[in-house]
Amino acid sequence: MTRRKPPKVSFRWWVDRQLAEARERGEFDDLPGTGKPLPKPTGNDAATDWVLREVRRGGHDTKALLPPALALKREVQDLPETLAAERTEQRVRELVEDLNRRIRQAYLNHHTGPPLTVALVDVEEAVTDWRRLRAAS
Repeated sequence: MTRRKPPKVSFRWWVDRQLAEARERGEFDDLPGTGKPLPKPTGNDAATDWVLREVRRGGHDTKALLPPALALKREVQDLPETLAAERTEQRVRELVEDLNRRIRQAYLNHHTGPPLTVALVDVEEAVTDWRRLRAAS
């Protein structure tokens, strides 16, 4: 158990003293990452950086961490690329209709974070763009 801070001693001195004693006991020897450079800061706080690294290390998509308004906006931006991978017009329609359903639902639900500014996607326009891309490739 950690000893209590003596009276009339600054917290900074007390913490520095505990760190020095732990270093002398070798408690920091052979820690994971010893000798490796620190990861480059992203401008986020340390906890956010850690979460992002762990999510990426696990092979997960960091888009899942976005608030709903930004996640939907990103999904609309990425829609042409998503649809380009589809093989049937029916599937393209299903994906766009599902996205529109989720956009409508987001407008109905109260959510925290940035305001929702995403417009519905025109299904026929998305299908036309998909056809044009398929014909070009």
